[in-house]
Amino acid sequence: MEKLSVEKTSKVKKLQHIKQKLKKSSTETFSASENRSGMKPSDEIRATVSSPTTVSAVTAEKSATSSKVLKKKRKILKKSVEKDGKDIEAKNEELSETEELNKRLNQKKHHWAHLGTPETTENVKVSPCGDVYLNNLSYLEACVFIGDIERSQTFLLNQHRTMGRRKHLNTDIYNIMMKVWAKKGKLNQVGRIFILLKEAGLKPNLGSYSAALECMGRNPYCSPNVISRCLNQMKEDGLSVDDLFSQCVFQQDERDLLLKAIRNVMPDYQPSLNLQTTQCHSPLVQDFYTQRENHSYPKLDFTQEDLQGRFKRQLSVEEACTITIDSVEAVKPITNTMAKMRVLLAEQQAQWRKVLLQALVESKMTLAKTSGSKLNLYPYLCLLEDMEYIDIMIQSVSNLPPCGQSLRVVAKDIGNRVYTKYCIHQKHQNQTVEKLESIYYAYTDLLAKDTKVCKVLPREQWCQLEVEQGIGPLLQGGKSSWPFSITLELGTHLLDLMVKSLKINSDILKPSPSQKLIPILYHMYTFRSNLQIGFIKPHPILSQMQQGAMETKLTFDSYVMPMLCPPVPWTTIKFGAYLLTPTKLMRTIDGATHHKLLLEKCQNLQAVFDSLNQLGNCAWKINKPILDIIISIFNDRGSDKLDIPPPLSEAPKVPYINFHDSTLSSSDKANMKRQAIQAKKKINEMHSLRMDALYKLSIAQHMRDEIFWFPHNMDFRGRTYPCPPYFNHLGSDVTRAMLLFAEGKPLGPKGLDWLKIHLVNLTGLKKKSSLQGRLDYANEIMEDILDSADNPLNGKKWWMDADEPWQALACCMEIAHAVRSPDPVQFISHYPIHQDGSCNGLQHYAALGRDVIGAMSVNLVPCNVPQDVYSGVAQQVEEFRARDAEKDIKIAQVLNGFINRKVVKQTVMTVVYGVTRYGGRLQIEKRLKEMDEFPKDHVWEASHYLVRLVFNGLKEMFTGTREIQDWLTESARLISKFGHSVEWVTPLGLPIFQPYHRTRNQVVKSKMQHIILKINHDSKERPDTVKQKNAFPPNFIHSLDSTHMMLTSLHCHSTGLTFVSVHDCFWTHALTVDTMNKAAGSRQSLFG
Repeated sequence: MEKLSVEKTSKVKKLQHIKQKLKKSSTETFSASENRSGMKPSDEIRATVSSPTTVSAVTAEKSATSSKVLKKKRKILKKSVEKDGKDIEAKNEELSETEELNKRLNQKKHHWAHLGTPETTENVKVSPCGDVYLNNLSYLEACVFIGDIERSQTFLLNQHRTMGRRKHLNTDIYNIMMKVWAKKGKLNQVGRIFILLKEAGLKPNLGSYSAALECMGRNPYCSPNVISRCLNQMKEDGLSVDDLFSQCVFQQDERDLLLKAIRNVMPDYQPSLNLQTTQCHSPLVQDFYTQRENHSYPKLDFTQEDLQGRFKRQLSVEEACTITIDSVEAVKPITNTMAKMRVLLAEQQAQWRKVLLQALVESKMTLAKTSGSKLNLYPYLCLLEDMEYIDIMIQSVSNLPPCGQSLRVVAKDIGNRVYTKYCIHQKHQNQTVEKLESIYYAYTDLLAKDTKVCKVLPREQWCQLEVEQGIGPLLQGGKSSWPFSITLELGTHLLDLMVKSLKINSDILKPSPSQKLIPILYHMYTFRSNLQIGFIKPHPILSQMQQGAMETKLTFDSYVMPMLCPPVPWTTIKFGAYLLTPTKLMRTIDGATHHKLLLEKCQNLQAVFDSLNQLGNCAWKINKPILDIIISIFNDRGSDKLDIPPPLSEAPKVPYINFHDSTLSSSDKANMKRQAIQAKKKINEMHSLRMDALYKLSIAQHMRDEIFWFPHNMDFRGRTYPCPPYFNHLGSDVTRAMLLFAEGKPLGPKGLDWLKIHLVNLTGLKKKSSLQGRLDYANEIMEDILDSADNPLNGKKWWMDADEPWQALACCMEIAHAVRSPDPVQFISHYPIHQDGSCNGLQHYAALGRDVIGAMSVNLVPCNVPQDVYSGVAQQVEEFRARDAEKDIKIAQVLNGFINRKVVKQTVMTVVYGVTRYGGRLQIEKRLKEMDEFPKDHVWEASHYLVRLVFNGLKEMFTGTREIQDWLTESARLISKFGHSVEWVTPLGLPIFQPYHRTRNQVVKSKMQHIILKINHDSKERPDTVKQKNAFPPNFIHSLDSTHMMLTSLHCHSTGLTFVSVHDCFWTHALTVDTMNKAAGSRQSLFG
């Protein structure tokens, strides 16, 4: 069997070689002697290769010698064709033998699974998602960006000539070089690319014809007949001239020259750009888009001039890519040690910059010598100025935690920073920044308070402005995203330079006679989940210097900061949010591309775009009194009770272990070793929490006198998130308390009552009380509320016992200001009131299953008293426990008095989102450990016992929930069993795809180490049945939850409300709570 295969392969290779040689010979011969009359436009372009009017400058200089060479080549070519023809006849016998071998081989393997017949290149549609394709595309674009045309041309020809590599090329890759030659006006070179396209069995697309016509537009001597034939051929291929302007991406003056060429033969032509901005097929929002007579879209409290000035400030921040701000620790007095360490660090960083610059230049010189026909990192190292790479590397050193970080994480961050700067440089090179400014200035007419009211949405306004300002480049242009492997490889390469080049004197802190240079970064290996991974760890001397210096400045990437102007509205899946910084509409796993393909095919995402735009257009400001109190505690000693992390000076000391001490037994040493490990773990946790709080507080302090915005995007289930990662309203209690709406509104007749009810909700008390009962309770404790507002740190400190203490304190201050104002009804309030869903997952299941009893438990139907499902489950679990205690079950007796709402809440909340009994047990275990009175030796047994009771209680209370979950799980199992991933479309038209597939390994090679990527999102692999079925129920509910939120946001927007959300928790002003609740309730048509 194996012998037959080898024999067949050998003979087939010989025949393929002969056929390729003949094909090449015949192509060259016929292309030289082909009759030009009656040619297709694409052939006309190819013919220009030998046309005297379009010959290149280099060819013209050598015309004298080239004619003789051509004559010799033709003679050799003729002989070669004759000889090869004889060879083919001589090889007929070999061909018949090969066919016989193939027949016998097929008979041997008849039992193999038949996966499909091989296709020729002409019939294969190259997937635009393959890793090889994306690598080729990114490499060519990088070469073109740095102006290395020779390298890009050599690379493309090498890929084209090798049949195994040619299959990874498609028309778009050839178009890259077409555009290059079109910009130079070299029609002969464009013609050569058309020849390559034909050889590859590919057809020209709109991009190809656009490049050809652009080139004709640049050539003043181009015949109108050539242009006409090109347009006619486009029509034969099913492409229209309007398609060129509506679907092609233009840069610089490409569009203008294309239009110039077309008007040479069609003088009166005007591009027709019908963007269909209001088309939306979802019946849920049909009225929103078609009936706008009573809509009242909100305006921002800024003049048009203010917004334009804010645009300029935001643009400068994003152009810099980074921003340096003051640390909140800067208020501490500078000691001699701090001053010394800061000087040492500054001196070392200056030296490191010189060393890194030299290493980078040498690295580029080495890579530049490699063949241009193969992929390497050289063009990626030339995209930016050398010092920009150095700044990125120095920033990475500063951000490295003392405990170190995974090599993959550090390399990814470095690669992403390079890519972001590259994208911004591209936009400057393509001249899109000027056009962005022009359109944004006009866009502010919709948002500013000193302009007329318009009945259009931000997305519609922006699209209309793009149509009106059609001249020049398109804003949605730009290059393709880098594959994750390229980002990682580039980051690893730069990280390798850092590890090898950055050194420090060993005696820099403690003078000693033995001075030597030591690395400041170490590349080592460690284990994570039984896997060995690369790890980058700073030398203790560097960590000691950084901690001792207590730097007063923090440097962040620009996207970390909130925006200083309203975000650019999402108009397509590739354009929206930040001005220049590249942002994905949908957050996906690194390297996953299937979601992008689904979104590109979807033509009905207007409602999703408009919802994201509405969320992003909400303006915010800082609650200064709250911020000042938090910073004072942060710079003191922190507070575990108030969730303010303490400084590392409060961390436990790592015990010193002398393993040579004979007085210590082996058990003593083992115990001390465990204590040391726990102390180090605690220190690392404290450092992580402390730095997270430092970043958030420093950003808040930097923005304390600003108005700012949070651009939004979403995950693959449609759940929305602010783009800035550290400081946003999705954060903890501390972060939320620091945020206020920038726009204030009067409290109105019910606003003060809603403030009081909201305060009681934040305390966690009175969960079973009616709204009136909660209001009465707030009035009873008004003295404590006012005391908390007036003396938060020195009074009765009532607010500190609330479930959400910092938000409760902020609410106390707002109530105090309101009740002390001359007229509380007219008091202008900026404080956001929250309306949180009652276990939203159970609400969706109850609605889907028409479960009336379950719906009452989660307030889905009207009740006199608000229901609390968590208290209900806790009560039922207590009944089960009491029954078991009577049966003398010991753990049930131990739990007497310890079962409450807090113990079961997290498990009840997450069980509908797919939490397992194991995960639920860990949640309950954590709650039990927080109780000082509960015996710690019973924690494991008690959590194991309680999780069973919680699941049983939910099963009795929500009869339909488990049945629906089981049905969804079984459906996903069957779908994935037959080789398909679970996909669905939300009621708003958003396509959802579960990216869980069988894992394959991808190796990213570098000098430091080979990084093995576990790829489980490749849609070509078989689905992971276990993950598909377990994830489907929670993901499906999340998608419905997101749809409900988006519908609510759109209808709130139409009534002029300020609206933001934290998933199922909706925020608005106290004045408009009732209106928002009505809008949220009316969206239940989602379930039919």
